[in-house]
Amino acid sequence: MNLLKSFCACSCFGKKESPSSSTSHDRLSEPTSDFKGQPRLPRFAVPKRYDIQLKPDLAACKFGGNVAIDVDIVADTRFIVLNAAQLSIDSGSVSFSHPNSNKVFGTPKVGMVEADEILVLEFAETLPIGMGVLTVGFEGVLNDKMKGFYRSTYDHYGEKKNMAVTQFEPAYARQCFPCWDEPAFKAKFKITLLDVPSELVALSNMPVEGELNTGTLKTVYYEESPVMSAYLVAVVIGLFDYIEDHTSDGIKVRVYSQVGKANQGKFALNVALQTLGFYKDYFQMPYSLPKLDMVAIPDFAAGAMENYGLVTYRETALLLDDLHSAAANKQRVATVVAHELAHQWFGNLVTMEWWTDLWLNEGFATWMSYMAKDKLFPEWKIWTQFFDHETSEGLRLDGLEESHPIEVEVNHASEIDEIFDTISYRKGASIIQMLKGYVGGPCFQNSLATYIKRYELSNAKTDDLWAVLKEVCNEPVDKIMDSWTKQKGYPVLSSQFLYGNSDGRGQWIIPITYCCGDYDSSKSFLMEKKSETHDIKDFISDNIDPARSWIKLNVEQVGFFRVKYDDGMAAKLRYAIENKCLSVTDRLGILDDSFAFCMARQMSLTSLLTFMAAYKEELEHTVLSNLIKITDKVIRIVADARPELMNYIKQFFIILFLHSAANLGWDPKQGESHLDAMSRGDIFTALAMLGHEETINEAISRFNAFLDERNTPLLHPDVRKAAYVAVMQKVTSSNKAGFESLLRIYKETDLSQEKIRVLGSLASCPDEDMIQEALNFALSSEVRKQDAVFALAVSKEGREVAWKWLRDNWDDIWKIYGSGYLLTRFVGSIVSPFASSEKVKEIGKFFANRRNGSIERTLKQSIEQVLINARWVQSIEKDKDLANTVKKLAPNKS
Repeated sequence: MNLLKSFCACSCFGKKESPSSSTSHDRLSEPTSDFKGQPRLPRFAVPKRYDIQLKPDLAACKFGGNVAIDVDIVADTRFIVLNAAQLSIDSGSVSFSHPNSNKVFGTPKVGMVEADEILVLEFAETLPIGMGVLTVGFEGVLNDKMKGFYRSTYDHYGEKKNMAVTQFEPAYARQCFPCWDEPAFKAKFKITLLDVPSELVALSNMPVEGELNTGTLKTVYYEESPVMSAYLVAVVIGLFDYIEDHTSDGIKVRVYSQVGKANQGKFALNVALQTLGFYKDYFQMPYSLPKLDMVAIPDFAAGAMENYGLVTYRETALLLDDLHSAAANKQRVATVVAHELAHQWFGNLVTMEWWTDLWLNEGFATWMSYMAKDKLFPEWKIWTQFFDHETSEGLRLDGLEESHPIEVEVNHASEIDEIFDTISYRKGASIIQMLKGYVGGPCFQNSLATYIKRYELSNAKTDDLWAVLKEVCNEPVDKIMDSWTKQKGYPVLSSQFLYGNSDGRGQWIIPITYCCGDYDSSKSFLMEKKSETHDIKDFISDNIDPARSWIKLNVEQVGFFRVKYDDGMAAKLRYAIENKCLSVTDRLGILDDSFAFCMARQMSLTSLLTFMAAYKEELEHTVLSNLIKITDKVIRIVADARPELMNYIKQFFIILFLHSAANLGWDPKQGESHLDAMSRGDIFTALAMLGHEETINEAISRFNAFLDERNTPLLHPDVRKAAYVAVMQKVTSSNKAGFESLLRIYKETDLSQEKIRVLGSLASCPDEDMIQEALNFALSSEVRKQDAVFALAVSKEGREVAWKWLRDNWDDIWKIYGSGYLLTRFVGSIVSPFASSEKVKEIGKFFANRRNGSIERTLKQSIEQVLINARWVQSIEKDKDLANTVKKLAPNKS
């Protein structure tokens, strides 16, 4: 990187930053090779306390600062090695002093290993053992990459303004100040913000200790934090409104938003207050800080970030508009708030020792969010959604050869972004649910409370958690769970499931439950061998009722595995589904497994569609949601394999959804459930995508009423996405009126949720020219960078357009997003829908010289999915019974 020596004191909207480097001194030394390429920092010096002074300049988009770090020298060394990236270090400011002598050890040689983002300070003599103080001055840029110390923009009465925001997870604190940027190096933090414009709100992890106001500027001093990891430090500076309340034990909770949006934080505030109380009781440990701030940030890469005491969110994950937010938006806010607040215990108070155990943070926060939502909103039946949202998605990714174990080795900071994925979050949450089901709820809760107390303000590993559970529950938890966390994949009872041709070699210890004919009694056992035999004749009812002759394994889908039934058992389960004898979650699980077996070519598409016909009277949201996902994937694969059958397939799926559509109707019903409200939008969106003319015509009629009056009751927020998608089905390059109307809605609204509804609809049309235009709009200045990924929901007709667009715009996309989560979304969304082995060669050739650590795993997974799709197409081409079957299933289509 080039040296950053000076800053331009001018407005920085749209300005590209110059790359920065490690030192402002000309004598940049070459660090000793001993420190290069190491996965972890050396441990001969350990930070104990940071005193950080930051001076942000929001107009010039830069910042300066100074950090004094209390460092414990624990072994003889002439070196101090810590993290720094994209900072200009003032070499003359670097010194080390020892309090027991008046000696100052400076000025050291200052070197940087840029590839490893480490700062190496080499002193002329060995540093004394014990506590000392390291002082470093630095400067940096408020970047526009949504990581490190960055700028976000907002409009205030028509004027565009900057705010300054931090996003340090996983390893970006080093872009704000030199530090030991690893979770194991916990320390206390004392933050001071200098020369902040007096009218702005300035927040950090802890409450304000004092302010010094000099008229137009102020200096803000914050209380010292408890020990915490550097990635949890946070600062937010901007113009905000807020609302506040207090928990029963006096914790002040605030929700900050852009000026004029304060009321949109009421729901999140209420969820936070109740959730803090629930977690306090569940973990048997009160929230550990005196305040909790939650802030909606206009530009934010992830969904939210659990900074200790100062949680930052996308606006869509924190704010709710009573008139224009849908039921799904409400659930999203509750989910994210509950997830981030769980981290205040599981992640912040007790922190993983290294990123290998990221799942301890994310899997538990995901799972705990369901516990909280079930407590706060029992009418949501949230555990029926757990399988569809978490387990099903975990099983989907973990069926790939290119999956990874939950405990994944991380050898370099550049690899960390890759593991913030479905495995860490969703598979992690799913095996927690499985373990809780095995040991029992009360025992599991007591174990977690013991674990939190034992490792409070410290770090822990997965094995530490298993040890506590083994101790409290008196079960061989470590033996059982190692088979789930230390190897990738999952079993179909006695064999590993893979979508590809490879034979799985894994072996698991599996908690299995089953019931026969009803749910009044069930049995469970621990399967430890490759195969076992269980005699269930005494367990089967003598009742000859065919609706009671079924056997269901993995009751309520608690286990993280699939079950493949023989034809006879499957037929009985199909009969039970048609006659409403199975629970919602079990109907969902059988459906999900069947689709996976079809994709893996262990079940024909003919058999899958015949089985799906059993769901034609389905009304439950979670099952309908899964049916819709399957429908979309089947439509795309049949378009490649048997295009002559597309009309029949579409008609069959329309028939499948019309019953629930008629039951739900377009308008909300008095007293209807939260789940029905969510289903309404999903069902009509699916019917519009399937080309159902009645749905499309009704949607367009309501859309036109909405264009005339934005508060019309004819287009409830729950069905707006359906209407937008329906409008786009009729848009062509010669008739762009609907597209232009949607763009007008996008530009006129200041509600992020509405903007995303529009973005997610634009590329759903079949016209390739319009798809190109929609994708180009996504990269325009009109769309915030974090939102562009929502525009990648491209129709099956647009796959080639999207792929060419990605290639043509790759350099710009790379410049905008660099590495990280958002870039992987671009790659995965556009690459994985293809179904041709020839396309794999083309994809591989394009990325041959464009590979990067942060997208490597996603790219491999996407290419593997393309190969799976290609083999699936081949099997469907050979399915001799498919044509006759779909014609029988859709008899009214000529």
